[in-house]
Amino acid sequence: MDRNGNIYTFIYAAIMVILVAAILASVAMALKPLQTKNIEIEKKQDILASVNIESTATDAANLYEEKIRKQYVVNSKGEIIEGVDAFNIDLKKERAKPQEGQLLPVFECETETGLKYILPLRGAGLWGPIWGYISIDSDMNTIYGATFDHQGETPGLGAEISTKSFQNAFKGKKLFDQSGGLISVTIKKSGQSAPEEHSVDGISGGTITSKGLEKMLLDDLNSYREFLISKKS
Repeated sequence: MDRNGNIYTFIYAAIMVILVAAILASVAMALKPLQTKNIEIEKKQDILASVNIESTATDAANLYEEKIRKQYVVNSKGEIIEGVDAFNIDLKKERAKPQEGQLLPVFECETETGLKYILPLRGAGLWGPIWGYISIDSDMNTIYGATFDHQGETPGLGAEISTKSFQNAFKGKKLFDQSGGLISVTIKKSGQSAPEEHSVDGISGGTITSKGLEKMLLDDLNSYREFLISKKS
């Protein structure tokens, strides 16, 4: 075959493409268990952070096993659904379902100040998904801790939801009003008034992300409303 001909060049290029694709596929398959493990560790770190427990990639798994004493799934009626792994629930898929069909993970953590309930959250920011976890005191009304993250919010603006200073502002905030209505937490804009126990200051220049987080809290907590009420009584 003429090595200077078009046919030879085409065959050579095709073989190289196939070889490179095969190598990349093999590398991806080899790395997948490690990637899955890293995602699992990061998730455990986030769950622990919502109850104000700092962890590293090295100790997160052990701390999780020690501190998270129970995990289960409930439905929108607050009923426990047996036989479902709470840790591996895909919130993106669940939030796409009607509320009455959603599977809602719950994690319980025993802390020095008593039992806390951890609820996962997922919503939309300005440039993509946002997510997080909040922990609630045994009164089922007071936020004990919170952690939030994002896929692509603007650094210095919406991305500030992942900072400790913003997340710490949620500690001690109330979910229900005095009449028992679930009102969650308002993310205030500059000059906006709202009850102190139900609000935190928004992020300067990050209004859309702030409002996306506010909506995420209210929507997701409404899904857990019957569960929260059942544990209060």
